[in-house]
Amino acid sequence: MALVGLGCGDDGGSADAGGSSGVATSTSTGTTAAETGSESGADASSSSGGEPAPRLQGVADLHLHMFAEEAFGGGWFHGTVNGDEATAMGPCDGGEPGDHAQIQENLAPLIPECRDTTLEELQALVPLMATIINGGGQVMGEFVANIPGSSGDTGEHEDRTGGFPDYQGWPRWDAIAHQQVWHQYLRDAYDQGLRIEVISAVSFDWLCDALPDENVTRPQCNEMDDVLLQLEMANAFAREHSDWMEIALTPADARRIVEEDKLAVILSIEASHIFGDGDWRAQLDQVYDLGVRTLQPVHQLDNRFGGAAPHNVIFQIAQYTENCHIDYDCALTSPQVTLGFDVDEECRNVLGLTDEGRELVREMIDRGMLVDAAHLSEQSVRDLFGILEENDYYPFYLSHAHFREIMPTKSDEEKTTPAWVAQMVRQTGGMIGLRTAHEETSTYEPSPVDNTCQGSSRSFAQAYDFGRMGLGVAIGLGSDLNGFIQQTRPRFGPQACSASFPEEAKCQAKAERENGVPGLGTEFDDKGMAHMGVVLDLIDDLEALGTDVEPLRTSADDWVTMWERVEDRSGMADPADDIDTAGVTVLPAHGLRRLDYPTECDITYCEGGTLSGEECRFDAECVSGTCEGAGECGTPRGTCM
Repeated sequence: MALVGLGCGDDGGSADAGGSSGVATSTSTGTTAAETGSESGADASSSSGGEPAPRLQGVADLHLHMFAEEAFGGGWFHGTVNGDEATAMGPCDGGEPGDHAQIQENLAPLIPECRDTTLEELQALVPLMATIINGGGQVMGEFVANIPGSSGDTGEHEDRTGGFPDYQGWPRWDAIAHQQVWHQYLRDAYDQGLRIEVISAVSFDWLCDALPDENVTRPQCNEMDDVLLQLEMANAFAREHSDWMEIALTPADARRIVEEDKLAVILSIEASHIFGDGDWRAQLDQVYDLGVRTLQPVHQLDNRFGGAAPHNVIFQIAQYTENCHIDYDCALTSPQVTLGFDVDEECRNVLGLTDEGRELVREMIDRGMLVDAAHLSEQSVRDLFGILEENDYYPFYLSHAHFREIMPTKSDEEKTTPAWVAQMVRQTGGMIGLRTAHEETSTYEPSPVDNTCQGSSRSFAQAYDFGRMGLGVAIGLGSDLNGFIQQTRPRFGPQACSASFPEEAKCQAKAERENGVPGLGTEFDDKGMAHMGVVLDLIDDLEALGTDVEPLRTSADDWVTMWERVEDRSGMADPADDIDTAGVTVLPAHGLRRLDYPTECDITYCEGGTLSGEECRFDAECVSGTCEGAGECGTPRGTCM
C-alpha cells in the first residue's frame, strides 16, 4: 500500500511503535482459518518427485487491501465489502463535515516540539510543514486530492456528492477514498480468471490520528486492532463464499484450491507498526492462527524490525514525528534536509534489518511463511537476502513493485526495485507483483507496445515487458487496490493518457482515438482500473496491444511454485546471470517535449485535442476548430463546439 500525498505506510524505526500497545484483543468469536481452513490434500501435486505438475492456469494478484474500510480506525474509506451495490457503494455524503476522506482542521498536535529544533525552524527548513501546521485539514485534503490528471475524491468533496456510479463517474482509476473491492467485484475478477489473491490487512496510525474524531470508530488508532479486525473479516468472508474461494494455509492447499478452479486467498499484513511494541512472537502466533502466511516486516516507516525505503514526503514527516531526526547528508524532504530517516549521500536509508528483524525472518522461515520485501530499505533487502541465502535460498517476493530502470520520474527513489533486487528474487525462486500504476514510464524498445499513452496500459506494458524480457523475473499483478494509490489510467475518455503533462496528454489521447487499438468495450476503456472487477481487463488490453500475456495468465503457478520452495529447495533456484537492462530509452524532460507543441499567446496547446463540450482557450485547441465564448488569449475560457 502506498499513499499519495498522505500515506498508509511502511513500518519503521522506533521500538515504541506509535502507540500500539502489545497484543490487540478481538471482540469477534468467529472461527479462525486455522480452525476450519484448508487441509493439505494428500494427493496434491508437488514440485518434488515424479512427473512435474502441470502449469496452473490463472492470474495471481499479490497485493490487495480488500477490507481497508476498517483501516485507520475505520475513518477514511466510504463504502463496504458486503451488501448490495446501492447499500455498499453509495450514496456518498461528501461535503462538510462529511464522514470520510476528511482531515481534521488542527494538525499541529501531530508535530512534536523537538528538543533541538523549534517549529518555526522546522517550517523554514520544510515549507510543507507550514502547510500542515498552519493550513489545516482542508488544505491538506485538497493537497491529497489534486493529483495531476485527477479530479480526486478527498478534501472538500464539494460538488462530488452522490452515490456510485453517479458520483463524478466513480468508481474510476483515481479513487483513493472509496471502496474498490465490493464483494461482487472480486467475484467478477474470479470469473475472469483470478486464482491467487493475497489480501493484506493494512493500517497506519499517523493517518488515523489526522482524521476527525467523529469519523473514527476506534479512536485509540491502534494499527494492530485494525489489522486483527480485517483478518477476522477476511475469514468470515471466506466462509460465506466457500463455494468459490478458500484461504490457503499451505502450498499444497494453494495448489489444490487452484486445481479445483477456486480462488486461493493468502492472508498478509502491511502496517508500519506491525506488532507494536509488545511481544511480537505472541502476536505472530495470533495472526498465524488467523491464517496469515506472509507479511511485510516493514512498511512506510523504520520500525523495530528494520529500515524502510523512503519515498513520499508525508512519510518522511511522519517518521520525524517519531524520532525528531533531521538529516543533512541528502535532501529528500526539502532542498536542504531529509526528515526522519538517517540517509547516506545517495539518499539511501542506512538502517537495515535490526536484531529483532532478523529473528522475525528466521521465525517466519521456521513456519514456512513468505517474506514480502516491498518497502524494505536497500540495506534491509541485502540483510534479508543474506538470511535467505543461508537457508538454501529460501524464497521471497515483492508484492507491489516498480522497476527502477523504467521509471523516469522515480528512478532515484529507494522504494523502486532495481535490477539487482530482481536478480536476488530469481535466485530464490521468488516473484514480483508489478504495481498497476498510473505513472509515466520510459520506453522499453523490445516491447511490441508503443509507449504513446502515458499512465495507461501502454506504459504499464513497458514495465511489464522490461520485467519479463530484460529482467527475466516471474511477474504477477500488484494491484494495491484500496491502497491510497491511483491505478492504471484509461486510454480513452476525458482523462486518457494523463500521466505526463496536459498538452501531451491531449495529443496522445487524440492519437489513441483516431489511430489506436480499439478499446475492450468495458468501463476499463474510459475509467481505467476503477475497481477489482476490471483488474483482468488490464491483461485483456495488454493482449490487444500486442504483448505476450501468457505469463500473467499463468502467474498463479509462479506463486504456488514459489511457496512450494519453502518445503523443497536445495540451493539457488536460478543464477539469474542473464539480466539485461539495455533497451530502455529515457524520454526527454517535459520542458523539452513541450517545445514540440504549438503556442498561441505564449500558451502551449495540443492542436485539435480538446473535445466538444470541454473547456478551451482558443479555436485551435478544439477538435471542431471553434471555441465559443473564449476571451482574448483564453480569458475568460470558452467551450469547444
